Amino acid sequence: MLADVVHRLVCPVCGSDLDLVDRGLRCPAGHAFDIARQGYANLLPGNARPGTADTPEMVRARDDFLRAGHFAGLADRLAWDVSRAGPSFVLDAGAGTGYYLSRILDRSPDVTGLALDISKHAARRAAKAHPRAGAVVADLWRPLPLRDGAADTVVNVFAPRNAAEFHRVLRDDGLLFTVTPSPRHLGPLVEALGLLTIDERKTERTDAALAGYFKLDSRREIDTQADLSHEEVTTLVGMGPSAHHVATDLLAERLARVPDPLPVPLSFVLSGYRRLE
Repeated sequence: MLADVVHRLVCPVCGSDLDLVDRGLRCPAGHAFDIARQGYANLLPGNARPGTADTPEMVRARDDFLRAGHFAGLADRLAWDVSRAGPSFVLDAGAGTGYYLSRILDRSPDVTGLALDISKHAARRAAKAHPRAGAVVADLWRPLPLRDGAADTVVNVFAPRNAAEFHRVLRDDGLLFTVTPSPRHLGPLVEALGLLTIDERKTERTDAALAGYFKLDSRREIDTQADLSHEEVTTLVGMGPSAHHVATDLLAERLARVPDPLPVPLSFVLSGYRRLE
């Protein structure tokens, strides 16, 4: 619940501490933010545009896809690695509907977490993803609405990476875990459906983007396979970089040429980074 993590939050306008007041959050300077009836708070500053590009239907489809267990192997491995770090508070930066955070909290019963995402539709679901998780709407490219050193661990799964802000909100010995697709992700489906290929140097570029703030601590590659219906493949494509690259009608036309369901290779790189002083 948001009440369990509010002491770690700061006002996105002035940076002062936030307190829970009635059904909202308020700072000493008088800036106030409502808590929606679904349990999340919108902490985007007034000059920021809220994330509404994803429709409720799109968010629902992605949540259903994840909860069907297709990425369960990845989620379990991530939850295991985070639990070994022994955090008390985990920030999921770019959390979507909170699927990965909920798996992390299931494995670590003494941990609380915060799901942060720019989509209010995703935040609505993330607020109910786990009893020990709060959810806020915020932009990863702006200063994060958290105190310095508030998080023991930051998790970043298929989401933008703000190295400077992740470094700021992590404690001195904190860990950052990132998940990116490997070049093997989706295998022959990439060519068959005309999808964007994964950069062969993506992992190297991720390391470079974090350099100066973090050093690599661990890395593992996770390769699985899932039998997906055409509908599930459409949802999966919409979750990746090809979402706006292949028109829906063209994707349907190409899918009609392949079996339904069909085996789809899934390949990820799970990296752990230690915060530099």
